Amino acid sequence: MQDYETYDATGLAALVARGEASPRELLDMAIARAQARDPAINALSQQLFDHGRAAIADGLPDGPFRGVPFLLKDASAEMKGHVTANGARLLARSAPAGADSVLVARYKAAGLVIFGKTATPEFSLAASTETSLTGATRNPWDTARIAGGSSGGAAAAVAAGIVPAAHGSDGGGSIRIPASCCGLFGMKPSRARNPSGPLSGEGWGSLSVAHVLTRSVRDSAAMLDATHGMAPGDPYCAPPRVRPYADETRRDPGRLRIGWHIAPMTGADVADPCRAAAEDAAHLLSSLGHDVDATTLPGHPDPLQRAIWVLVASNVARSIRAIGDRRGRAVSQDEVDRVTWSALEDAKDMQAQDYAEAMYQIHAQSRRMADLHSRFDVILCPTLATPPPLLGVQRTDTADLDGYRAALAAFTPFTQLYNMTGAPSMSVPLHWSGEGLPIGVMLSADFGREDILFRLAGQLEQARPWFNRLSPMAG
Repeated sequence: MQDYETYDATGLAALVARGEASPRELLDMAIARAQARDPAINALSQQLFDHGRAAIADGLPDGPFRGVPFLLKDASAEMKGHVTANGARLLARSAPAGADSVLVARYKAAGLVIFGKTATPEFSLAASTETSLTGATRNPWDTARIAGGSSGGAAAAVAAGIVPAAHGSDGGGSIRIPASCCGLFGMKPSRARNPSGPLSGEGWGSLSVAHVLTRSVRDSAAMLDATHGMAPGDPYCAPPRVRPYADETRRDPGRLRIGWHIAPMTGADVADPCRAAAEDAAHLLSSLGHDVDATTLPGHPDPLQRAIWVLVASNVARSIRAIGDRRGRAVSQDEVDRVTWSALEDAKDMQAQDYAEAMYQIHAQSRRMADLHSRFDVILCPTLATPPPLLGVQRTDTADLDGYRAALAAFTPFTQLYNMTGAPSMSVPLHWSGEGLPIGVMLSADFGREDILFRLAGQLEQARPWFNRLSPMAG
């Protein structure tokens, strides 16, 4: 099978089901590509090739993705017998997980063959995957540039053709940012659509949710069909789906009311290629029969930016304090990267009322956005404010914390809004810059309405196919 890259995960599973390829053959192809391509991009943080082989030898469940090679992000996903390092030196030699997280158990039940973990910045705190533990993860479209973060290793592995889909998580844009950087489809589902347990009830105070990065829309939808739903003990759940999401991708979305904007709430500048991507998408959607009108976002950025940092910093601080408690010695500054330590320092000055205020602010913004969605089914904007920048600035082990923060604010002013509201949001690879760099556009719906987004994504994929537009490394 020299045409491995021409199949998505659904297509590979169909080959296995028809007996035209075996799970071991597919795994061998994925491993060969990882060995050949990963040295140039540094996407894999753990090579678990023997685990994948053992899973096949033990017999795979007859799930919808039986025999398809798959990678886990090295965060937000515990797998029995293996370490979850969260991109941190502090955890790289920690004890292996005693059990699978619910999400990983569902991936295994779907028949996926997990054979590695992908790089992530320390404690998922950056929009680029550059950390003192694993070094820099590089973009397969241009290895001098970032692959995005925090699911940067996942995105780089998919864009390099190692796997057609990989697990990621999104607490501030961490699926959509690398999807945009690497020319992939990235869906952040509604809050609690996928389970977070059993070790946690929610990620980052409700901001974070896990799903996958894919090359095709149908893979993302079918993966969500396989993993969605409340698990015992979960604190809350997303609204139930009406029908399988895979079916939604084939349904006519109808005539949608689409509001679009280019100016982010923060007032950050938007680079011409990102502006052009959103404008082009607006024209495309209009040509497909949708009602597309300009709009502005409600709310004020200052209390919202403060709210998201309170939730992130306090939750990271809690996690690191728990690590110190388990070992009987507090974590010291030299054990974590500078960005992580800044979160711990800030959290020390936070009070209980700061957390309550943060929750109040994101709930108030959710109601403002719900009002906006009474007028628009979908909101369109650029995914990012710049094309993928060069490596080196957004490292979690940077000595220039002010430069890091300025670069982050200039790069990602759009994505965090939908983590605060918990609404579904997707980055769609509809545009490439004059330099040949992928530029995603972001489309977001009201809470619980992944069905609308999957219908629209299916229509866009048919109108302007991107699946066969491969990175130089995959092509």
